[in-house]
Amino acid sequence: MRNDPIALKAVDFFCSGGGMSHGMQKAGIKILAGIDYDSTCKETYEANIKGAEFIHADVFEYKETELEEKLNLQRNDDNLVMIGCSPCQFWSNINTKKQKSEKSKDLLKEFQRFVEYFMPGYVVVENVPGVFKKKEESGLQDFINWLKEDKKYNVHCKIHEVSNYGVPQHRKRFTLIANRITDKELSPVRVIGEKVKVKDVIGELNGFPTINPGHNDLSDFMHTTAGLSEINLKRLSVTPKDGGTRMSYVFDKELAPKCHYGNTTGFKDIYGRMWWDKPAPTITTKFFSFSNGRFAHPEEDRAISLREGAVLQSFPKDYIFKTSSIVNTARMIGNAVPPKYAEAIGKSIIKNHMNGAV
Repeated sequence: MRNDPIALKAVDFFCSGGGMSHGMQKAGIKILAGIDYDSTCKETYEANIKGAEFIHADVFEYKETELEEKLNLQRNDDNLVMIGCSPCQFWSNINTKKQKSEKSKDLLKEFQRFVEYFMPGYVVVENVPGVFKKKEESGLQDFINWLKEDKKYNVHCKIHEVSNYGVPQHRKRFTLIANRITDKELSPVRVIGEKVKVKDVIGELNGFPTINPGHNDLSDFMHTTAGLSEINLKRLSVTPKDGGTRMSYVFDKELAPKCHYGNTTGFKDIYGRMWWDKPAPTITTKFFSFSNGRFAHPEEDRAISLREGAVLQSFPKDYIFKTSSIVNTARMIGNAVPPKYAEAIGKSIIKNHMNGAV
């Protein structure tokens, strides 16, 4: 039945470690499968997204009929949600090696191929704002035009701030929700009330004991933090607690990096501490290194741990990351769709499916 939310099911393209799948599942949508080219995601995905299958496939080579047969999918299924959160390095505002990510810029076009074939009830795309700002180059404009053509889908297309949706972090994300079931434009369901802050999710009161730089937690909790050089320890020791920055030693020739010495106008977040009473800055793939942003703990002299980065991305504390190193774990966490934000998208789809109104 179209108005039965239990019947909603989703396939998550470019699923990685399952941030989007987890949020959608939490909202009440059944996840059939996650698809990703990176086989190292398989263990993490299957450990957390219960009942879903991990499909290791290159979307450039994978055929629509293969997916149809593997999952026994039906075309024009009102209850099907197709999600495409392709890797975003090429379109990111953050400095990345564009050549390395050149192939990823066309992933949206490959996802469109599956949408055109299956014509699902709902389509979700979540990505960096650069995909929207460069929508002609990214292929997004062509995709939107096709979705809207002959009024096939009602399309919501906007950049959202995820801290408005229960994520304890400032992060802008482009989101498209296309709906052919009703004439409604669907938006993620906002969380009413104050934003979730750093103090609400990390710190001793939230189950994070004090640790030193270089602490290695071998349990699934992964309260592991990178080591610090002697000079960086000195820098942190003079950085004020709760939001302090490199400005505290900008004129100190011993402590200030040469490129920062005397510079009071450059990036102040680098080498900075988080504030307790604000959402965290954007959790990137380098959040384990305090020299890459405002990633130092609000009061302890260290960068935030892997688990702290995960909860600031809104992963639950019992989410299991099956990875081989700090770098790989941080990459999976930093690249993820914040699950709370994914849940807000899922809730909008469920409400629409039940009564046609959000």
